[in-house]
Amino acid sequence: MGGGGRQTDLVEPGSEKETGVYTWEEVQRHCSKNDRWLVINRKVYNITQWARRHPGGSHVIGHYAGEDATEAFTAFHPDQKLVQKFLKPLLIGELTATEPNQDRDKNATIIEDFDHLRAQVEKEGLFQSRPLFFCLHLGHILLLELLAWLMVSYWGTSWTLTLLCAVMLATSQSQAGWLQHDFGHLSVFKKSKWNHLVHKFVIGHLKGASANWWNHRHFQHHAKPNIFMKDPDIYMLDIFVLGNTQPVEYGIKKIKYMPYNHQHQYFFLVAPPLLIPVFYNFNIMKTMITHRDWVDLAWASTYYIRYFYCYTPFYGFLGSLALMMFVRFLESHWFVWVTQMNHLPMEIEYERRQDWLTTQLLSTCNIEQSFFNDWFSGHLNFQIEHHLFPRMPRHNYRLVAPRVKELCEKHGVPYGMKTLWRGMVDVVRSLKTSGDLWLDAYLHK
Repeated sequence: MGGGGRQTDLVEPGSEKETGVYTWEEVQRHCSKNDRWLVINRKVYNITQWARRHPGGSHVIGHYAGEDATEAFTAFHPDQKLVQKFLKPLLIGELTATEPNQDRDKNATIIEDFDHLRAQVEKEGLFQSRPLFFCLHLGHILLLELLAWLMVSYWGTSWTLTLLCAVMLATSQSQAGWLQHDFGHLSVFKKSKWNHLVHKFVIGHLKGASANWWNHRHFQHHAKPNIFMKDPDIYMLDIFVLGNTQPVEYGIKKIKYMPYNHQHQYFFLVAPPLLIPVFYNFNIMKTMITHRDWVDLAWASTYYIRYFYCYTPFYGFLGSLALMMFVRFLESHWFVWVTQMNHLPMEIEYERRQDWLTTQLLSTCNIEQSFFNDWFSGHLNFQIEHHLFPRMPRHNYRLVAPRVKELCEKHGVPYGMKTLWRGMVDVVRSLKTSGDLWLDAYLHK
C-alpha cells in the first residue's frame, strides 16, 4: 500500500476502515522510506511527505516509522499543543479500540510507570531552569577566552605561555560544547525560539560549528541510542566494530578493513586525537555548504574571524592556525572520553523496538557524582537521566536520579553507575572484547 494513500480508499463504504481505524499490524507495514506511518497517543499519522520538512530532520522522525512514537514525541517537544497544529493535517485515523496502547512487545507497565514519573517531576518544576546557573557557566567560558588572550597579549608567546593558552582555550571550547548542548535540548528558556537563537550563538560564534548539523545528528542518537543504522554516533566508517553482534557479522563475512583485534590499541591514535580536528571539522563544513545552510555558516564564520583577528598579531596566520588545531586536538580527547564512557561499553544492537526506559537504560550508564565530574562532563555523568528527560535542565538531574533508580529496581532494569576511571577503562575493554569476537569469528566461523 502506498504511503500517500489512505486505507479507507481501498475498502467499500460502510466498512470499519472507512472510519480511519487501524491495527498495529497495519501500521507496522508502513515503515519504508517512501511509506511512513507512526502512532502518537493512539492517533495514526502519515508522515511520508512531511518528514522532509520536520524541523529535527527527516531521519529522527523516520526512525519511528511503523511504530509508536508517543514517548519520544513527549520527550523532545516542550510545546506539544503547538506541534499538534503541524500533526493535524497528517492525521489519517486512530488505533482500533481492541488494540493496546503500545506496539509489539513493549512493557505496558514500565511505560505507564515512567509516564507517571515524568508527569510528577514536571509538576514539581524540575523542567524549569535556573537562569543564574547558565549565566555563570557562560561567564566562566568567556572569562577563560579573555584570560587566554590577555596572557599572550601582555606576557608574550613563549612555549610555556602558548601551551597554557591552548589549555585554557581547550577548556573554554569543551565547556562551550556542554553549554550549546543545553540550548540545543531546549532546556534553558521556556520559549523554544530563544533556545534556538542562543544555541546558534554558542555553537556558531563560540565554537565555529553548526546548530542544524548538531540537531539533526544528536537527536537521532537520543531517539535510538546505540542502535545500528539509526544512531549516527556508532557509525564508525568501518574503522571499529562495536558490541557483540557486529564483530561476529564482520568476522563471518571475512570483512577486514582494519585489524579489529587491535582496535583497542589504535583507538588511542584515531578517535581521541582526530574526531574533532579532522572528522567533525570537515563534516560540519561540508554539511553547511552542501545543504546551503548560509545562516549557520555565517555564525560559524564569526568565530573564525574573531579568532584570527585576536591571535594573528601574535602568531601570524599559520601559527594561529596551528594553535587552533592544537586546541581542537586537546578538546577532542576531552570530548571523546566523556561521551564514549557512557555509551560504548553498553549494549549496541540492531533495532529491538523496546519501551523508552528500557531503550535508554540498556545503552547508557552514569558516572559517579562529584563537583569535578559534574563540571568536567557538563553533567553528562548523569547520562541516564539526561537520556530519559532530554529537556530537563542539567542542574536537576541529581534530584530525579534517586527516583529513576527506584523505578529501574522495581522493573529489573539495570541502572549502571561507575567511577570516572572505570568508565574510561571500560571503553578500552569493550573495544578489546569486540575485537576478540571479530577475530574468533574471522578465523573459526
